Amino acid sequence: MAVASTENAIRSSNFTRVLVYLTLLLFALFYLLPFGIMLVNSLKPLDEITGGNMVALPQTWTIEPWLSAWSTAQIGVEPTGLRPYFMNSIMMAVPAVILSTVVGALNGYVLTKWHFRGATIIFGLLLFSCFIPFQIVLIPMARILGILEIAGTTVGLILVHFVYGIGFTTLYFRNYYAAFPTELVRAAQIDGAGFFQIFWRIMLPSSGPIIAVSCIWQFTNIWNDFLFGASFASGDAAPMTVALNNLVNSSTGVREYNVHFAGAIMAAGPTLLVYILAGRYFVRGLMAGSVKG
Repeated sequence: MAVASTENAIRSSNFTRVLVYLTLLLFALFYLLPFGIMLVNSLKPLDEITGGNMVALPQTWTIEPWLSAWSTAQIGVEPTGLRPYFMNSIMMAVPAVILSTVVGALNGYVLTKWHFRGATIIFGLLLFSCFIPFQIVLIPMARILGILEIAGTTVGLILVHFVYGIGFTTLYFRNYYAAFPTELVRAAQIDGAGFFQIFWRIMLPSSGPIIAVSCIWQFTNIWNDFLFGASFASGDAAPMTVALNNLVNSSTGVREYNVHFAGAIMAAGPTLLVYILAGRYFVRGLMAGSVKG
């Protein structure tokens, strides 16, 4: 009887596991279906899309839409492509991510290990900045960029995303450092270590999980941003998202859907790649304390 009961329990457990996996697979296919359709149609000639089934596989496989979107698509007046705007997004996102992460780490370190009067108020104001809608800061930010004479430039976009991201990165690092043993900091102070020595040699080396969370979060938000890019950059300084919008809207006559699909995948590719390669570190960082407290 005991053996039969054990076998029944194993069968029930295996059936439940298979059912869960099938359910997850079904949801994955459902959410990946739009991406699959985009990918398939980006490898078709235009006449197969306009005169056939968009879900069907290509009868003639071609990478011409990808080449066209990358280097020869008509954007505005000049026949350029997405390539220079892709580099604009790289030059915008990487410095903004690094700067906001470093400043957020310093803020979190100060707010948790160097107590001072008004620290709670300062943290509350930084936390409040996370909930300010993009639209509210457009006019004052445009004024500031104009005063600094960096309006319509990549440097201006770096400043915008750096400032807007400080609240989020401070929140992450503050909650992460709140669980860090204060005794280690006190021991380092007794040994004569200064502010930055403690930060660089003790706090930062142990911050790998939360650094991953901050970088992934910031990179995704900055790369996918359209409103700030359309508002504060123009012409050759436009980021990838703005260039993609111009690419889609610049078509005259018959719309080149295959080129548009290829361009959309190019624009989404870096963030998708980041989550594929580093998604597990994002989850580990969240579980390590970035959303606690």
